[in-house]
Amino acid sequence: MFPFRAAVLPFALVVGAGGLGAARAEAAPAVNMDEVVVQSQVEPVTGQTKLPGDAGVEAVQRALSAEGHQTGADGWYGTETVAAYSEWQQDLGHSGIGANGIPGPSSLTELGDGRFSVERKIDVGGRTSYSGQPVNQRTADMLAEADGKLGWKITVSQGSYQGCSDASSCTHAGGGAIDIAVSELSAEQRWKTVKALREVGFAAWLRTPEQADWPYHIHAIAIGDTDTHREAADQIADYHAGKNGLASHAPDNTPETYRAPFTWWEAHERG
Repeated sequence: MFPFRAAVLPFALVVGAGGLGAARAEAAPAVNMDEVVVQSQVEPVTGQTKLPGDAGVEAVQRALSAEGHQTGADGWYGTETVAAYSEWQQDLGHSGIGANGIPGPSSLTELGDGRFSVERKIDVGGRTSYSGQPVNQRTADMLAEADGKLGWKITVSQGSYQGCSDASSCTHAGGGAIDIAVSELSAEQRWKTVKALREVGFAAWLRTPEQADWPYHIHAIAIGDTDTHREAADQIADYHAGKNGLASHAPDNTPETYRAPFTWWEAHERG
């Protein structure tokens, strides 16, 4: 009897342990990257919102704490979480835009190792151009989609990854930032272009000479771009709050007819 029991007992333990491990693996939370990224751009400015993804943010916060980076686990991606995530990115050897506190696919995957899986990843792709101006592939795809909604071509007059300047501060220093020329468009065409950009996931506004010493143009930031400079992310937060994305933080002057629900590229693609 004893030899028989000795053979059976380890088998039962192995099966039980395997079952428990499988159950734990199945119970590991899934983090939707696109939701967490959008919260990381909006909530440091606006406070906690009703945007989806609080559970994912909380999972990220717990993982950051486990890595020794101080942040609460409340589902609010505030400035403390931005700082903690930036420290994590620096731990991985990133700097500059790569340590902007906005989760990228590689840093988020590594943070989630053994803690959570990463779904609905954002991939901005490599550097390319649109109308001869530098953008990343995600921004180019968004522009092409907006272009297809219009009967005229979108002409980008200033692209992304341009560094900081007196004219635009640092909003064009990272990815997802563009200016669009509108001098050849009618007033209606300008507003329709703003709406098309918003529908595919840009925070977009028509800039006017009354606002500053510049010609009419459209300024837009691709919501959810992981290469976004923090100054550009602040403009996304302003857009979410119905403001103009300028230092005045005045109400958005876009006529109701040309507004669109807040969205981002991946959500637009899912329909």
